Amino acid sequence: MSGIVMTAFAAFGGMLFGYDTGTIAGVIQMDDWIRTFGRPDSSSSIGYSLPTSRESLVVSILSAGTFLGALSGAPAADILGRRIGIMLSCVIFSLGVALQTGAANLATFVVGRFFAGFGVGLVSTLIPMYQSECSPRWIRGAIVSCYQWAITIGLLLAAVINNATKDRQNHSAWQISISVQLIWAFVLFVGMLWLPETPRWLIKKNRPDDAASSLSRLRSLPVDNPVVQSELEEIASALDAEREIGQNSYLDCFRSTHNKIALRTFTGIALQAWQQLTGVNFISYYGITFFTSAGIKNPFLISVAINIVNMGMTLPGMWAVDRFGRRSLLLWGAVLMCICEYLVAIIGVTISIDNLAGQRALIGIVCIYVGTFAATWGPVAWVIVGEIFPLNVRAKGMSLSAASNWLWNWALAFATPYLVNSGHGNAGLGVKVFFIWGSTCAGCVIFTYFCIPETKGLSLEQIDLLYQNSTPITSTHYRRKLIATDRTQEMPSGAGPSEEKWDIEIKESGATA
Repeated sequence: MSGIVMTAFAAFGGMLFGYDTGTIAGVIQMDDWIRTFGRPDSSSSIGYSLPTSRESLVVSILSAGTFLGALSGAPAADILGRRIGIMLSCVIFSLGVALQTGAANLATFVVGRFFAGFGVGLVSTLIPMYQSECSPRWIRGAIVSCYQWAITIGLLLAAVINNATKDRQNHSAWQISISVQLIWAFVLFVGMLWLPETPRWLIKKNRPDDAASSLSRLRSLPVDNPVVQSELEEIASALDAEREIGQNSYLDCFRSTHNKIALRTFTGIALQAWQQLTGVNFISYYGITFFTSAGIKNPFLISVAINIVNMGMTLPGMWAVDRFGRRSLLLWGAVLMCICEYLVAIIGVTISIDNLAGQRALIGIVCIYVGTFAATWGPVAWVIVGEIFPLNVRAKGMSLSAASNWLWNWALAFATPYLVNSGHGNAGLGVKVFFIWGSTCAGCVIFTYFCIPETKGLSLEQIDLLYQNSTPITSTHYRRKLIATDRTQEMPSGAGPSEEKWDIEIKESGATA
């Protein structure tokens, strides 16, 4: 149990991700921030306004930093290690937060957003990698999903703190919201001091004794326990096989080989792209602006309510990912989100802003849409990306996948104001933008059916076998074979309660596949 708690703690890095992406939606609506970084505008009630170009730059520059940070996650993970890489990301993130808090001009604020984004990008590669390599297979999905849950907690806290400070008419309105992030970085940095390095990285670095000690802590078992030794042998054997093939470069990530690394890389990159194309970050970044334009009163409170739904619905997703599997959740989640987004678009264009019942329906459907994402595509995308790559190229594959997430995050954050806002040079789509998100969710269904295998209950090394001997469409059947093979093996003598639970959970996951 202590090992599970240690691995789950690393998910705290999601707070950096969630809070930083969530807080900007409220900050750019605060009067003092607009007066400080906007332009004079006699038509505005406060005498200043924020041009679309500046709004787009401030929101999207974070994603530019995260894109580069995600790509840098691979060398950081392979050279420094997963644990030290996470600690480094906290330092870089804190630098960015400090620059934003003390900014007196737009340039300094934008530079701070970039550095904070760089730190978040590192975290988005390193945290799921650390959790996947440390977690027991029977609960790996739930543990990695904790990362997404921490993201939603960060989003909720950002909405709550923005709501509490929005009416202040001095710099403290936005400085408090931004500087709070230093607490999250400090907690993660200090916590990682006590956590072990991943045994898989230690084996990769030819440090078998340290790997045994690390795995012993993570499984709460003695170093010489047969379960610990068996897992170490499985990791080492898979790594030796990869080294014989010689696949460990970025170019190898795109080679068509017997273990389908190119397919895995495409899957990771495309999965993170489709996650962004569901449109959920439209609510995170521009939700307050959107609800205001839709005629909804007190949009800050609506934003808080939606973030409560986002956080709460991640919990059943954490349970379901190891119960029903990754593939099923992604398929049905995309179907339901597609329906919700088309309904939002249709209702939005057919009712007036004075139609109270229609506005309530709009909010309700948005909540269902966000809740569906939180239980499916939110956590499951990170779970799959953390599982599908072999050890030799895992850091590189995950960094490419996370970079894809942030590249599309940036592109959508940059383009959305031009799509939604009215006025010269803008498309003026408004609520009709949800027709686009609905169509992309239909694309998510097709992608999942043809490209996402079922990996529930398998070790990271068994997932290699799954890719070698099946396709995403036939993966469920072959996965049952692998689970059945595990069930026929006898428990090692002297196994303790942790191993018994592991065996029971694997059997249950096989029965419910």
